[in-house]
Amino acid sequence: MESKSYMVHLNGNGVHSDSMHSLNVNGGVYCAKMKIRKQRWNIKASEMSKNTLNPIRAIVDGMKLSPNPDKAMIALSIGDPTVFGNLPTDEKVLQAMKDAIDSHKYNGYAPSVGYQKSREAVANFYSCPEAPIEAEDVILTSGCSQAIELAISVLCNPGNNILVPCPGFSLYKTLAVSLGIEVKHYNLLAEKSWEIDLQNLESLIDDKTACLIVNNPSNPCGSVYSKEHLQDILAVASRHCIPILADEIYGDMVFPEHTFHSMAALTTDVPILSCGGLAKRWLVPGWRMGWILIHDRNQVFGQEIREGLVKLSQRILGACTIVQGAIESILNNTPQEFYQDTIGFLKSNSEICFSALATIPGLNPVRPSGAMYLMVGIEMDSFPEFESDVDFTERLVTEQSVFCLPASRVSPFVPDSSPSLSLQAFEYPNFFRIVVTVPEDMMVEACSRIREFCQLHYRPVVPEGNDLDQ
Repeated sequence: MESKSYMVHLNGNGVHSDSMHSLNVNGGVYCAKMKIRKQRWNIKASEMSKNTLNPIRAIVDGMKLSPNPDKAMIALSIGDPTVFGNLPTDEKVLQAMKDAIDSHKYNGYAPSVGYQKSREAVANFYSCPEAPIEAEDVILTSGCSQAIELAISVLCNPGNNILVPCPGFSLYKTLAVSLGIEVKHYNLLAEKSWEIDLQNLESLIDDKTACLIVNNPSNPCGSVYSKEHLQDILAVASRHCIPILADEIYGDMVFPEHTFHSMAALTTDVPILSCGGLAKRWLVPGWRMGWILIHDRNQVFGQEIREGLVKLSQRILGACTIVQGAIESILNNTPQEFYQDTIGFLKSNSEICFSALATIPGLNPVRPSGAMYLMVGIEMDSFPEFESDVDFTERLVTEQSVFCLPASRVSPFVPDSSPSLSLQAFEYPNFFRIVVTVPEDMMVEACSRIREFCQLHYRPVVPEGNDLDQ
């Protein structure tokens, strides 16, 4: 019978000392150095968590301002089209989900990259002669946000850099910085409907550039790039052999006089990871269904990138199985009228907002072409009470109960935020973003309040040498 004996030395306080641990097993004695037990709790957050900040969520969730109690709050801040209930998804989309639940087929784990049949449905929906894809080219994810995270993670190592638009969606920086990846911002030109400054973009590329992110249609700009401009962007990527992460979550959400062009359909040599999902076009952001489409006709990504995406997807089995079960029906049976009605509403609200704000002295809205947003420039010299777009939008809340996102530094909204982190919404000073998904009457009211606010605080700039009192 096995004989075991244990000997543990304690100091006078009954605490483990740096002692010898003797173990007697079948006559043999084994000794091991014991570690000193901690006498105090000392738990600290990881460096990754400290380096993670989603500024838009931090602003909205941590807002400390008090709206005007005499005016109902109108929030034009978050790109969730479901908030006010005026943009429901289609009945056939809901029925597809109900059928998936009733089938009892989708209650277990799915493969990490998604059910084969669901991947086939997405591939069939997006494949075209100019950019053919098959099920093996589709990775299903927990929303487009996870798709973007996987794409950045598979293409970049700590110490690499990525090129992101300015102004641009803040999540790119949130994800990259937490992974030790440098972010370089390339400029978008407001005077050219937010086209990319290609010369500026190309000047940022170096031997550590691992990825170019292109967001079209754009959040926060509401811009839609022409075929020719996209081809110019692809030419830059081709010259420098830089792969593209195409954030196309708003693909096909463009106004009638414009056309959406998928980047993958415009190139034969640049490898592209196209990220999309159900959230915006189908008006179901909470369902968390996204995807990566791997476009790699010349096998530049090769097997390594594909295997990397599979391994990363195995960390979290994230794509909801119920939605996977419904996705074939959602993609194939949603009527065209639903898409058209959604776009018609967004265009109408955008026109209401743009037309109203364009006549307000001191504001310079940029007309959008798609998505759910528009950007508004502020002539800060004409509002001398305010130091920045942050001050401007803060007072807009307290006086008029209208909440828009400032485009630059926003730490006053969240005074407890870490000073070591750059809390930026869109990295673009003297602008604010408006979400146009609110009901029409609320959009009209919000624009009226913004006008009243500007009339109160606007001071015309007097050119040098002129004196209005003369």
